[in-house]
Amino acid sequence: MPRLRLTVATWPRRALILADTPRPDCRECSGEGGWNRDYGDYETGEYAGTDWDPCPCWDEDTRWTLLPLPRLPHRRTYNDEPPF
Repeated sequence: MPRLRLTVATWPRRALILADTPRPDCRECSGEGGWNRDYGDYETGEYAGTDWDPCPCWDEDTRWTLLPLPRLPHRRTYNDEPPF
């Protein structure tokens, strides 16, 4: 059963979404939703990057758009002072 929360998405357009969250009592990820896995270059053994492995207790792609939000107007500030 998914644990749902409300969040605000900013891309591609502002919207209020309902998203799944990781189980806080999960024994594999301790409620973090997954873990980082460092990997290295096969030939040299040097650090090559980090991958995110999601936990099966959470589906990070489960989300529903509830309400598109209006765009915020850009605030322009004008200043008469010199830059330095």
